[in-house]
Amino acid sequence: MCIRDRYFIIFAFNILFMNRKTIMIPFREREGVRRKFLFLLFSCLLSVSLSAQTYQELSEKAVECVGKDSLVQAEDLLKQALKLEPKNAHNALLFSNLGLVQRKLGRYNDAVESYTYALNIAPLAVPILLNRAAIYLEQGMQDKAYVDYCQVMDVDKKNTEALLMRAYIYMLRRDYKGARLDYQRLLEIDPKNYNGRLGLATLEQKENKFREALDILNQLLVEFPEDAVLYVARADVERDMKHDDLALVDLDEAIRLAPDSIDAYLLRGDIYLDQKKKSLAKADFEKAISLGVPPADVHEQMQQCK
Repeated sequence: MCIRDRYFIIFAFNILFMNRKTIMIPFREREGVRRKFLFLLFSCLLSVSLSAQTYQELSEKAVECVGKDSLVQAEDLLKQALKLEPKNAHNALLFSNLGLVQRKLGRYNDAVESYTYALNIAPLAVPILLNRAAIYLEQGMQDKAYVDYCQVMDVDKKNTEALLMRAYIYMLRRDYKGARLDYQRLLEIDPKNYNGRLGLATLEQKENKFREALDILNQLLVEFPEDAVLYVARADVERDMKHDDLALVDLDEAIRLAPDSIDAYLLRGDIYLDQKKKSLAKADFEKAISLGVPPADVHEQMQQCK
């Protein structure tokens, strides 16, 4: 896999799981589940009769468990509540939150099933559609994710997440015209959207419009001068333009800002290899391996370093 495609895939999943916003349970990657839940369930349940208080109590306890990172217990409590009142009108919320818990547990098929149950009850619920689409995309089911993002757009034509991720799917399909339309629409709604601008820069690069890509990245770096990701992205464009010396300067800066930047080491290693600086290239590939890159991914490059 070339550095450009690897970088683009990582960029997309960062969007999905690091910057993801939801009005259900807003999990954020690498922060666990410590943030306070915006769990709308309770306000909806205030009108439930006294006979259904156990249902509400189980749901509240589930929230407390997720807040404590007790995900298995939270899953069990949500299932108990669903079993107690299988026809409760608020079960779409419980199924949605059950899906979020199961996703955090790494049980993606179960999570998709829970989201689907939720959508059977509330078929136009945008947060649930977005959650299911994210799982589909993570599992490599781009076509199913695409359908969910299109459904979101049918309901909410200004949904920036759906536009961003549908553009990404178009990029995977090499449908650059479709991707451009979605990026442009996104930036009409939110001209300063970081991910939308970075995605558009990636699109310009893929279409060999290097100057346009650089213009976007240069402006982003004015606004975010300490962002290592942007230096790696610009270096990748500069390499395509045969400006290897400029690319190496940017990669050095990226590594200074983010010493664990795998992509910076991989790209710099490739440039050193092109320049026949085999010992420097080998050192960068070995550093990438030490940071978690499978040795098989750089086996060919390591062979060329001999």
